[in-house]
Amino acid sequence: MLEKFQIHLQNNFPFLKGKKLLLATSGGIDSMAMVHLFQQTSHPIAMAHCNFQLRGLESFEDQKFIEDYADAHHIPIYSTKFDTIAFAEDFQLSIQMAARELRYNWFYELLETENYDFILTAHHADDNLETFLINLSRGTGLEGLSGIPVQNNKIIRPLLIFSRHEIEVYVAENNIVWREDSSNASNKYLRNKIRHDLIPVLKELNPNFSASFQKTQHYLQEAQQMVEDASVLIYQQVAKEIENDIHFELKKLKQLPNYHSYLFQWLKEFGFSDWNVIKDLVESQSGKQVFSKHYRLLKNREVLILSPLIVISNEEFYIDKNQNEVNIPLNLSFCKVTDISASSNSSIFVDENKLKYPLQIRKWKKGDFFQPFGMNGQTKKVSKFFKDEKLSLIAKEKIWLLCSDNKIVWVIGVRADERFKVATTTTQIVNITTH
Repeated sequence: MLEKFQIHLQNNFPFLKGKKLLLATSGGIDSMAMVHLFQQTSHPIAMAHCNFQLRGLESFEDQKFIEDYADAHHIPIYSTKFDTIAFAEDFQLSIQMAARELRYNWFYELLETENYDFILTAHHADDNLETFLINLSRGTGLEGLSGIPVQNNKIIRPLLIFSRHEIEVYVAENNIVWREDSSNASNKYLRNKIRHDLIPVLKELNPNFSASFQKTQHYLQEAQQMVEDASVLIYQQVAKEIENDIHFELKKLKQLPNYHSYLFQWLKEFGFSDWNVIKDLVESQSGKQVFSKHYRLLKNREVLILSPLIVISNEEFYIDKNQNEVNIPLNLSFCKVTDISASSNSSIFVDENKLKYPLQIRKWKKGDFFQPFGMNGQTKKVSKFFKDEKLSLIAKEKIWLLCSDNKIVWVIGVRADERFKVATTTTQIVNITTH
């Protein structure tokens, strides 16, 4: 196994040479085999152990075992304790998900503070099979059947090509000491039921089941890669990224066969999961929207707009006469000039003598009205102006008003007010710019 491991590192992870590696070590057979394998290489390693305090004294004995092993072999060791049950209750997570969240957050913190390059975990081929069957039993897409990735950002899993049996043989041959997690014997968890009850039956039906599964999963991974490649190509044709939003052109999208699958591929990373609702949204009337935890998807005529959720601020910001610029809630600069050029959405010219300080920046409200520049003094409600300009709900929410004595000077970035324009009698001109 050592020779196979070294060839595997050389062929698939050559970039690890000379890097500082942090090995996630529970004390179980898999992680202790991984530590021992890396000890036979020239890679600089350290061990990281999490005590989740879920098994009483046994959890602390695991921690002491790891710390003693590291000291005996002169390996840098990092260990920490978590109140996993309290964390799970506070954030309404399962114990397994809470432990995962705590573990990986801490690992990434160590990468940052201790200058390590990669986190290595001891997942192996049987873990991959168990994960496949768990996802299959719950219902999943192609990605869920593709298994545990060999690399995910800074996390690397170098043992995925090895079976549990290969690891057991290696540990026995090299007299590696390890600790058994008593919870592994319990069928309380779905993974253990699959490990103890289902997989032995599959291997009894087909003695070569593990090898057959690895071949099948390789094909699934290739299919998943093909899907991702096609998704990127189609995305470039139908999507436009505008500031923090993504606009999907429905006319182009609907020309694709099975276009819902592309939407699924694009939107899943933003937390959307109710695909029947997404399908209904595509065919719904303009203005309808659906939400994930942190994002919104809005139907705006023939466009779907994906945007981060915006917290509508009722706060008001004030500008004194001697201020040349402000940076909150947006960037504005004020400059006195002697003549004017053409105004634009991002730059206007106003008669300073018509301004009453302090100026005010605020969000627009129902009932607001102004006199849009160029409309010969006609008054219009801001809401009606937005409708005429065909602004989406998301665009409206992003807009701020610059006001003087409760009168709108500028719908910032959209239209100035006629009442503050520069006239032939103007003696002092201010250029206001947003950037």
